[in-house]
Amino acid sequence: MNHFHCLLKPNIPLLLLSFIHINILYNLTCAFPSSPPYNFCSNAGNYTENSPFQKNLNDLLQTLPPKASSSEFYIAANGNDHDKVYALYMCLNYVSNETCRYCITAASQVDIRKLCPNSKEAVVYEEYCQLRYSNDNFFGKLNFSDNLPLGNVQNISDPEKFSSLVSKTLRNLTNSAAYNVSSNMYATKEASYKDKTIYALVQCTRDLSRDDCSECLKRATQDVLLKYNSSVGARLFSRSCFLRYELYPFYKNGYDPTPSPPENDNKKDKGRKIWIITALMIGSACLAIALVGSCAYYHAVNKRKKRSKGVFSHHEFQRNYPKAQEFPYFDLTSMCLATNYFSDSNKLGQGGFGPVYKGILKDGREVAVKRLSIGSEQGSEEFTTEVLLIMKLQHVNLVRLLGFCVDGEEKLLVYEYMPNSSLDVILFDPKTRAKLNWSRRLKIIDGIARGILYLHEDSRLRIIHRDLKASNILLDNDMNPKISDFGMARIFAESEGEANTATIVGTYGYMAPEYAMEGLYSIKSDVFSFGVLLIEILTGRRNAGFHQTKRAPSLLAYAWQLWREDKVVELIDPLVADSYNFDEFLRYLHIGFLCVQEDAYDRPTMSSVVVMLKGESTALCQPKPPTFSTGRFTHLHESSVDYSCSVNGATVSDVMPR
Repeated sequence: MNHFHCLLKPNIPLLLLSFIHINILYNLTCAFPSSPPYNFCSNAGNYTENSPFQKNLNDLLQTLPPKASSSEFYIAANGNDHDKVYALYMCLNYVSNETCRYCITAASQVDIRKLCPNSKEAVVYEEYCQLRYSNDNFFGKLNFSDNLPLGNVQNISDPEKFSSLVSKTLRNLTNSAAYNVSSNMYATKEASYKDKTIYALVQCTRDLSRDDCSECLKRATQDVLLKYNSSVGARLFSRSCFLRYELYPFYKNGYDPTPSPPENDNKKDKGRKIWIITALMIGSACLAIALVGSCAYYHAVNKRKKRSKGVFSHHEFQRNYPKAQEFPYFDLTSMCLATNYFSDSNKLGQGGFGPVYKGILKDGREVAVKRLSIGSEQGSEEFTTEVLLIMKLQHVNLVRLLGFCVDGEEKLLVYEYMPNSSLDVILFDPKTRAKLNWSRRLKIIDGIARGILYLHEDSRLRIIHRDLKASNILLDNDMNPKISDFGMARIFAESEGEANTATIVGTYGYMAPEYAMEGLYSIKSDVFSFGVLLIEILTGRRNAGFHQTKRAPSLLAYAWQLWREDKVVELIDPLVADSYNFDEFLRYLHIGFLCVQEDAYDRPTMSSVVVMLKGESTALCQPKPPTFSTGRFTHLHESSVDYSCSVNGATVSDVMPR
């Protein structure tokens, strides 16, 4: 609360004066020994200035205030390996979204940096929120070490009876918060004490299990009453939970926060304090009008900025895109529960657009949840494209989008779950590639070709995918291929042959040369990508990152060289050497070379490709050389993406443990 004046953009002296008045009033009326923020800084270690850990921490902390505008609880992580940072914030449920955002802004941008400089683990407790980060993954782990109890300096006249009633009230609240499904691990309760009322509140961080929430609050009750059993009010800050009780309704709007004076106060001091408080309240009320007006103005400006960046509520999204009302909508709470609050144990992979998590819906269905990162390459336009486009597409070789979620800056896509992950995970791992015997590889090639043909010619829309690659081919239980990730797809008119863009998207190594060099794309761009995929599947090797540097800079160049020298047998994957058919291998490789010819005009359409793949008697024309500039593309791509993994429905680059 002390730092709220730093958070408002209008630099108006009147507002600063208002906050000074409010702070003085707060310090007079709240009889706690000191004001927030309180903090705990671990001695586990410090990070160095300008280190990767500091950069990851700074980037992560920057993302938290916008989240607080729409969510009172949030967990997130940033970075990899030893430099990874985990963070969590929790606002008290009774505060408004704006107050939550102000509080998290103060905590993340001012207090935690000032109070715990260079610490690899820190917690800061504000008046209405708490923020925690660490270099260790603490999500879902109960922690009540270093619990911080604080008591009101005023004492009650009958501490034994009062303490017993508080204990009973907190026990009831603990059960309600922990085991009431609709409670969101938060509960309040009032209890009558003589001519007064006890107001109590408990809340747990929502990454905890319900049993852990109960355990945390029981320990918090024990700790606070052990030390402050005679105080008229107390609170306890814990890493995993929070509790507070007072003789005034601190969690209700419009309450009078003035506590009863100590029993031994004389009338003169009492009158003086009341006069000061009354004067300050009148002054603060007048200045609050200016504050509210400024906040309203700032909120309106901020709302316009959010819309310009594609930050919508669900209803705003549907107003802007009416067709989205036809599709299933998943609320954010159900997605959090399905993915165990986006825990690392549910994480399938990490890509350029954000992480993908495995989830289990209430009806038992397994799903893959693609969570777009703030600042992701896939913005509002691409997200909308993927929602509105893929919902209209129905084909056995296209992944099914089950629904979506838009909540503030949270954008989620919910896909059918593919148990065998993506093609690149299996194809490029020597330990798993043996699963892809010869017949399965041909089946996968044929399925991909049919899926692309559907996009180009058979669906109601003419669609260019623009990012076909092994990591965007998912495999179901029977190893049937399904094309995924339509965020970069474009719809073509019937008469439209090609289009031009100044923004090159997709993956180097799979891009057609005319697209990579000039921004020109057409259905023939997808044909080129399919040709690369086909040759990768036949050989079990990547085109990008090919390491036969003595012979050729890329798989395409290497394969073409062996083709010209009549040595294609060297391309055969040893893992299928006992089961493959050489004539089939030669034919499929020939079709692959036809697809990757440098001139887009020379490449066949996908309808021709499907016919060629089916017909052994179909004569194939002699292919012209493919472009050999993929070596340059490989370098560019490898600098930004690690090919070790991909998962359902997203461009993914990093395998995570399950």
